[in-house]
Amino acid sequence: MVAAMTTMPSIFAQFLTATAVLTRLPVAAPQPEEAFEDGAVAASCWAFPAVGAGIGMIAALVLLLASMFGLGDAPSALLALVAAGLVTGALHEDGLADTADGLGGGRTREEKLAIMRDSRQGSYGVIALILSIGLRAVALASIPGPIEGGLALIAAHAASRALLPPAMLLLEPARADGLGAAAGTPTPTAALIAAAIGAFIALGMLGPVRGLVALALAGMAVAATAVLARRQIGGYTGDVLGAFQQIGEIVMLLVAAAR
Repeated sequence: MVAAMTTMPSIFAQFLTATAVLTRLPVAAPQPEEAFEDGAVAASCWAFPAVGAGIGMIAALVLLLASMFGLGDAPSALLALVAAGLVTGALHEDGLADTADGLGGGRTREEKLAIMRDSRQGSYGVIALILSIGLRAVALASIPGPIEGGLALIAAHAASRALLPPAMLLLEPARADGLGAAAGTPTPTAALIAAAIGAFIALGMLGPVRGLVALALAGMAVAATAVLARRQIGGYTGDVLGAFQQIGEIVMLLVAAAR
């Protein structure tokens, strides 16, 4: 009984930590900087897909409300993406842009890592953002009905974040002093739980066949990006994890929109 009482608050605290790291929501948890300092990110990463599902629900609600007010498919889709970006502080979009600039613009490993730390955006980063927003918006607008679109958003946000813990487990941090290294290495159990939660949500939202196809293709796309990052910079950074999330979300929504 005592063990159960101490475990539940710990699980809830880890969920709040994951929420604080992945969103800008005002939760009673360590600030992202503190969480990275004491390794709480690795311990809480099993909750990433659950937090992602919550982000997807907020975006789905905006999509539904926009549709109810008579907006067309395209503006409704864009507003849903904006809502998700506001909740997360566009954290993953920023990571995608920095990763594209670094991997595309640098010649050596050191140059690539230096570019990724530069807050200024280059042409590769801008193009990557345009493609990310454009592909997601077009895919979401192509899904018939706001209910189906909302379910796809929940699946995409959950599954794309479920891919991060396995990537953190299998890859090495590219820097010794970056956020990727400070986050720590998840245990195999935490990575497996995250993958299971993400898969369960995706299959429930998209159905078994489409869900399996979406998960397989998203996993393959992220794995290919991981191989590229390992070859070019030796592993992952916080920005690369953001790129993984964006690529996973894009693929999930594209599969959900396919007919």
